[in-house]
Amino acid sequence: MSQPTDRELVDAARGGDRGAFGVLVRRHQKRVYRLALHLLRNSAEAEDVTQETFVRAYGALDRFDGRSEPYTWMYRIAVNLSLNAIRSRKSSQRTTSADDPRMESMLVDLQSTQGNPAVATEDRLLAQALLEGIEGLSDVLRTTLILVIVDGVSHSDASRSLGCSEGTVAWRVHEARRKLREFLATRGYGESNG
Repeated sequence: MSQPTDRELVDAARGGDRGAFGVLVRRHQKRVYRLALHLLRNSAEAEDVTQETFVRAYGALDRFDGRSEPYTWMYRIAVNLSLNAIRSRKSSQRTTSADDPRMESMLVDLQSTQGNPAVATEDRLLAQALLEGIEGLSDVLRTTLILVIVDGVSHSDASRSLGCSEGTVAWRVHEARRKLREFLATRGYGESNG
């Protein structure tokens, strides 16, 4: 028996099946949390945004028009809540520390040689530099980069989540990568001719 699609789960939840919405939450909770964590840089705030995303989605099920996929719609809610949380903060610069909760997800992607302390240290330094570079991006570029590169969302779905064209998404990803390359070059990683 095949698993129900997200759209089928939304339809069932609209009909009063709370269990169907619970399946949607379990299916997308980690991705929404990871998105919020990268945007907010704070695990407690990311948990709050993740929870609020699903509360709002549940409350707005009757307004979901089906023009996009349900996860795209939920991502849009999470992005908006995260950006609102960022805007409501007092501007305070944080430095990326070794205990940054995003560090582990970066290291999973970077680990190529396990058991080699020198490589592990270099990977950790590169991950820290990447996080600092990502933090230096504008909210718009950072959000787009995280959706497309970190979470693997297609340009089409990202454009619907962000409310812009696919061309704009492509340009933002290109610009974010260019800025990251420049930043990493100042830290001694890669070439500065980007």
